[in-house]
Amino acid sequence: MAGTGDATTAFARALVDEWARAGVTEAVIAPGSRSTPLVLAVAADPRIAVHVFLDERSAAAYALGIGKVSGRPAILACTSGTAAALFLPAVLEAFYSRVPLLVCTADRPPELQGVGAGQTIDQVGLYGKAVRGEFYPLPPEDLPGAPEQWRDMAAQAFLAATGSPAGPVHLNLAFSEPLVPTGAPVVSALGRPDGAPWRSAGPIPPADYLAPAARMAKSDLNKAVLVLGPGANVSPRVAAQFCAVTGAVFLADPLSNGRGVGAISTYDALLRSDEFASRVQPSGVIQVGAPLTSKVANAWLARTAGEGAPVWLIDPDGIWADPSQIATERVAANGEEFLTAVIDKISPVLRDKSRAKEWSETWSQAESGARKAIDQICSEWSDPFEGRIARDVVAALPAATTFFVASSMPVRDVDSFSAPRPDVLMLGNRGVNGIDGFVSTVLGGAQVADGPVVALLGDLCFLHDSNGLIGAST
Repeated sequence: MAGTGDATTAFARALVDEWARAGVTEAVIAPGSRSTPLVLAVAADPRIAVHVFLDERSAAAYALGIGKVSGRPAILACTSGTAAALFLPAVLEAFYSRVPLLVCTADRPPELQGVGAGQTIDQVGLYGKAVRGEFYPLPPEDLPGAPEQWRDMAAQAFLAATGSPAGPVHLNLAFSEPLVPTGAPVVSALGRPDGAPWRSAGPIPPADYLAPAARMAKSDLNKAVLVLGPGANVSPRVAAQFCAVTGAVFLADPLSNGRGVGAISTYDALLRSDEFASRVQPSGVIQVGAPLTSKVANAWLARTAGEGAPVWLIDPDGIWADPSQIATERVAANGEEFLTAVIDKISPVLRDKSRAKEWSETWSQAESGARKAIDQICSEWSDPFEGRIARDVVAALPAATTFFVASSMPVRDVDSFSAPRPDVLMLGNRGVNGIDGFVSTVLGGAQVADGPVVALLGDLCFLHDSNGLIGAST
């Protein structure tokens, strides 16, 4: 049997190699000796870029930013004990915003558990229900003849992190000393030939949304509103086409990335008018993505549902963001595919052209007037108040910018004051809407973004994660 350090080295190399084969390109490391085998493995792999952070909170948020922009999980590693607990805020955000993440916490071996050993806590189930998968392998030396199990576990973890829904996966890796190679032959743990991953995801069966799409196509949509919330992933083109065919109008949150031609973006200002809000009671609501940032608009939608209008909630993973509990029908489907199916099934006979035109013009005229008023107020205001700053920053962004907006007032200011920028990707930590680790999240996103990266945040948000700048400097 190979020595302990040799099985450990082979195990760590197998994990990293399997993840690199699957497309992982980044690893974020926090200090500590117990994770040494994994750190040595990522450092030795030329396919993996390694980023070191002193603060585990910032490290985890940096990895979150990588996953948020790239759609690929980063390897996030730390030593045992309280270090693992400091990953929790980013793990929660990744879970609720469906961002892939490979969370690797090093641990003491079983014989050091529950006996008062230093830097040792119970790390099993540390992140509760906020993970898409959990893996607790025995120390590598206890399974020296089963390298296939190591690779299969790595492949399972990657597929769980990138599946539907995506999110964080926790691997608690118990390492015994010695933590460095012993010099003896390393256990063989070769992967599949030609660089293929150990496992690949099978085809995802198509969502059964044709029946609900047919029902919606027969509904009265002539005065409906299509609501694109954060993470909707519906292009402005498809939203506009849906509205053109059905007679609906669409409201788009800035973090939906659906604010384009035809979108209503000033709804937060418009619906503060009781007269206007009562005049635009819709015949139905189709919501894709999370609830809007605007509390005013969400309250209006809740009142609309209370007056009997049907509310359709569309989510690709069947995770229902419905805090007001107003949905009358829930459909597990990709939003853009579902809307396209409705377009294909709708009958021209069902569309009342005059009624739809009046509905559309009411909103478009109000949008134009509100936009002019907002711009005039911002231009005439002598002091650069928050709303004007948000408007001016968004207007000045180069095309193809990735724009991160912090929670609390910054995202609300962008929502209320900025004009649509369909050529800019807008992101925020809206899974749990916290300010934790925002600076590091932005820096992680900048590591993998193709174009410029800009962030808008408040002073408290900046100070809360100013440690992130230390990691960025290295």
